[in-house]
Amino acid sequence: MAVTLTEAAAKHVQKYIDRRGKGIGLRVGVKTSGCSGMAYKLEFADATEPDDQIWESHGVKVIVDEKSLPYIDGTELDYTREGLQEGFRFKNPNEKSRCGCGESFHV
Repeated sequence: MAVTLTEAAAKHVQKYIDRRGKGIGLRVGVKTSGCSGMAYKLEFADATEPDDQIWESHGVKVIVDEKSLPYIDGTELDYTREGLQEGFRFKNPNEKSRCGCGESFHV
């Protein structure tokens, strides 16, 4: 499978990579955190590591480390705006539950 971006998410990421003036893509991963056990982490990638998995989605490289992949494989990352709220939304088929605040998840 893969970790993908919607067109809206890819446009948002590419805009910020362009504004930054450097970067090869978006690094998506997980970390131990929150009341449900894991939290998503996003950062711009300037380089890749030997154990990274790399996909291209709407022209943007999505980079995932080997340890995070089992938890987020098949995830689609969207970028939405609803009123004054905007941000990334994770559609993760592996997610069994999510905490009430939306900051962490459990697989």
